[in-house]
Amino acid sequence: GGGFGDKGKGKGKGKKGFKGKGKKGKGKGDEKEWMPVTKLGRLVKEGKIATIEDIYLHSLPIKEYQIVDTFFPPTGGVLKDEVMKIHPVQKLTSAG
Repeated sequence: GGGFGDKGKGKGKGKKGFKGKGKKGKGKGDEKEWMPVTKLGRLVKEGKIATIEDIYLHSLPIKEYQIVDTFFPPTGGVLKDEVMKIHPVQKLTSAG
């Protein structure tokens, strides 16, 4: 099982301002209230779709945030933003 390691703990610059989705108020039992509106949502809720990769394989649009919550439960707080340092490589070609 591949857990996400403690990569990037304590390296960050303070807490990023949470984009208020207003999901905090309800407390526990949040999942119970989800009534999926899309066919994909129903499949996910019934456990017919095991991983989010299955969705991508069929290039299905994910219209409900609860679908993502199912695969990445918001238990550990927030999804960690893995910031990749991208160094632009400039090939010095003498374009003539």
